[in-house]
Amino acid sequence: MILQQLFCVRFRLLQQSLAVIFSMGLVACATPSQHLAQLAQKNGFQRSSIQAEGFELLVYVNADTPNNSSVTSGNDSVLHVYLEGDGSPWRYRTIVMPDPTPRRPLMLTLMALDSQPAAYLGRPCYNGTFAQERCNSSLWTSGRYSNTVIASMASGVRVLARRHKAREVWLFGHSGGGALAMLLADFVPNVTRIITVAGNLDTDAWTRHHGYTPLYSSLNPARQPDIDQGIWQWHLLGERDGVIPPQLVRPFIMRQPAATGVLFAGYTHGCCWSQIWPEVLQALRSDNPAYLAGDQFKQRVDQGSESGVQ
Repeated sequence: MILQQLFCVRFRLLQQSLAVIFSMGLVACATPSQHLAQLAQKNGFQRSSIQAEGFELLVYVNADTPNNSSVTSGNDSVLHVYLEGDGSPWRYRTIVMPDPTPRRPLMLTLMALDSQPAAYLGRPCYNGTFAQERCNSSLWTSGRYSNTVIASMASGVRVLARRHKAREVWLFGHSGGGALAMLLADFVPNVTRIITVAGNLDTDAWTRHHGYTPLYSSLNPARQPDIDQGIWQWHLLGERDGVIPPQLVRPFIMRQPAATGVLFAGYTHGCCWSQIWPEVLQALRSDNPAYLAGDQFKQRVDQGSESGVQ
């Protein structure tokens, strides 16, 4: 009888352990799109979608961005639009991923720190929409910045601007989202500012540096005409970024009359942008990049010093 009781106790403990392991496995096995949705829900974001040039674009908005609300004055009439990076188009450089959605959506995390009206706009075929009829893998590999993608996302930003009656749109983009922000500017009339975080601003230099296949079907921001000088550009770079090393994008930033480059010592491609994001937003509201603690290399080079980003 005692042995039987011990066996039953051990069996129940084993069952409980397996249940815990199984539940942890379910969390760990969540798809990138499911993880994105869970993170958005955790932050209280409202989910919707936009039909844009034949694609369904997923949208999350923060609590300070009511749909169809009337905006009046000051920063309430400015809409922040967050654009995510490329995610995971490839695995081991040879296998095309069926769902390219980022596994660590940095821009969604940064938007959670933004108290102004803000919207997170997904790309065509990202965030669980890859099964749509018009989707094919070229839209997240060689054509990730193609005319097709730009046309769809520009339509999406214009819809968001109308929906929220925004007088101005500020585009925020991380990595490949930075490339998209630059490429979208000419197609959205009320864009007044672009803020990139470790932005992929010269895709040809990027593919050469890493030995990647060139993005034959994509537009390269560095090869486009300079955007309107009335659009302020702030490009935030990580000193230790191995994905987009600062020297790859320095020539592009130096060429842009309305651009400011800010280098952050010790920062990488994904770390540690959330730590300074409130200060970035405050600096934007103050119209003063000097509020940031980084090294404003462009200003120093303009003054004759070459000690900035090399």
